[in-house]
Amino acid sequence: MSSSSAARFEERARARRSRSRRKVATVAGGAVAAGTLGWLLLLSPVLALDPQDVRVEGAGTVVAVDQVLDVVDAHAGTPLPRLDTVRLRDEVLEVPGVREARVTRGWPHGLLVVLVAREPVAAVPEPAEGGFALLDMEGVQVGRVDTAPDGLPVVDVPVGDARTLSAVLAVLEQLPPDLLAQVQGVSARTQDTVTMQLRDGVRVDWGAASETPLKIAVLSTLRSSGAATGATVIDVSAPRLPITR
Repeated sequence: MSSSSAARFEERARARRSRSRRKVATVAGGAVAAGTLGWLLLLSPVLALDPQDVRVEGAGTVVAVDQVLDVVDAHAGTPLPRLDTVRLRDEVLEVPGVREARVTRGWPHGLLVVLVAREPVAAVPEPAEGGFALLDMEGVQVGRVDTAPDGLPVVDVPVGDARTLSAVLAVLEQLPPDLLAQVQGVSARTQDTVTMQLRDGVRVDWGAASETPLKIAVLSTLRSSGAATGATVIDVSAPRLPITR
């Protein structure tokens, strides 16, 4: 082999060794970078949940915000990328008065917890214990008071009659706020005999919970047009043939 050939061979060998070293360095560098990034995201306190950076919205008048924060505090220090927000949501749903919840990360350290509270829509007398049970639109008890709250309808249905109670709550759920504010009490012996007592002394015979939107429109028209002036009873149980007396 000539000296020039040997020199070229040695040059190519050095080049291959150099490329190999660069590949090894690149792979090692990538591994270090990936490891560092993984540590940064999953283990380090850089993105850890800080309870001071947690915001709770939608608690309403029923949900105790401090109880929600206690649930979140149990996860303090967990890096946000590792935080199981689905599990945390399920834990928040266990807080009394919470009907729905959504948990979203607020980078770099926080959370936003948006609640839908079980707001009371009716007060139901409890003859045995005295006082009133406060129920939400689904019939779930969200509280108890000795005296019916102002502005909350008192519901009188047969004890233990879930179907009749559901019919009453279905009607109340669909009432617009201005009409609901006028309702002093609701009674029903069966699910088809819902009757509302308004705060101005007028009784409204509602009947079943069916066709409630139409009944609302008919009642509103009768009262706003003066057609029910002087009437103490408005019967919209058959909304296409309403009766006033």
